[in-house]
Amino acid sequence: MTRAITFPGQGSQAVGMGRALADASAIAREVFEEVDEVLGQKLTRLMWEGPEEELTLTENAQPALMAVSVAAVRVLEKEGGIKLADKFAFAAGHSLGEYSALCAVGTLSLADTARLLKTRGQAMQKAVPAGVGAMAALLGLELDAAVEIAREATTGPDSLCAAANDNAPGQIVISGHKDAVERACELAKTRGAKRAMLLPVSAPFHCPLMQPAADVMGDALGKTDFAVPAIQVVTNVVASAVEEPAQLREMLVAQVTGMVRWRESVGWMAGEGVDTFVELGSGKVLTGLAKRIARDATAVSAGTPDEIEALLKLL
Repeated sequence: MTRAITFPGQGSQAVGMGRALADASAIAREVFEEVDEVLGQKLTRLMWEGPEEELTLTENAQPALMAVSVAAVRVLEKEGGIKLADKFAFAAGHSLGEYSALCAVGTLSLADTARLLKTRGQAMQKAVPAGVGAMAALLGLELDAAVEIAREATTGPDSLCAAANDNAPGQIVISGHKDAVERACELAKTRGAKRAMLLPVSAPFHCPLMQPAADVMGDALGKTDFAVPAIQVVTNVVASAVEEPAQLREMLVAQVTGMVRWRESVGWMAGEGVDTFVELGSGKVLTGLAKRIARDATAVSAGTPDEIEALLKLL
């Protein structure tokens, strides 16, 4: 059995996430307390009590999702006696989840990861004025068709559209200026898309409009220490394993404007012999995607004490 560990991205947040872990485990509580302290805010109160619209804000959702994922990792390691490098061949995370992965495998400290994600969320939010950008999901189309539609919908630098997420077969997300994204949705409907719908997001992530945020992250990441990961990390930008700390830093900068190549990442891991995908953290989004991408593989998720107990038996 060859396993990979994966970490969810934005959209997997929910009020109450991580609370059962904190109630059951002092190890988990330490993670949440450290993130609160580093950020100088009661992020855990927001995670557990809401309001949902405030938790959903990019600058809150990103460190909150990471905290739940890392808390689950620490419970596995310190209470379950699991050494990640002994049980998993690869680690990967969807967008912000790549930061969770790098923290889990020892490349980034928890404090640095929390700070970086707060900075990343704020920078991504500021990069494009509210209402100017948009994202949309195209269901039933493959990547090549979506890329061509985005190209046709782009009329210039002030009306730009690009493929942002290749999540699974027939599930592509596009991003860019709102008018261009809307044009792309109309085109997609004429090209056989089952659905083409705008997403409830606050900014157009993973497209060239995020360059101001990439510049901010380049500066922040350049001042951050990176260690060699205990497990190879499969990055969003190249959809294959990277071990060199300097290259991992470059991948995080490129990821801000680049496409999340999740379908290819999971497919690459399956091609390397991975037959079990374990999603750690809030929700089960990546578990569902893994089942669609690597149909012969086992996919499980763990973010609550009961789920972690079941995972320990599997490991």
